[in-house]
Amino acid sequence: MPAYVIVETDISDPEQYEQYKAASPGAVEAGGGRFVARGGELAVLEGDWNPSRLVILEFEDLESVKRWYDSERYQAAKQLREGAAKLRMVAVEGI
Repeated sequence: MPAYVIVETDISDPEQYEQYKAASPGAVEAGGGRFVARGGELAVLEGDWNPSRLVILEFEDLESVKRWYDSERYQAAKQLREGAAKLRMVAVEGI
């Protein structure tokens, strides 16, 4: 069953974060994932959650997500954003 990664990003250093944005698509693709949404326009429909940037990734299953996250390629990309952004990231099984 598919699994989705939902990422809320608060960027503090846009210039440095661009390095991560350049490296992350290759890491996602190498891990078998694809971008469903990547920082597009948001519309808050209910509640007080107002993220400045959201990303949604799709993978084959939850185990694929875990392998991607732990992969050397993603960990190298992740280092590029250290100090440039704070993330909240969750993975959820789809239906």
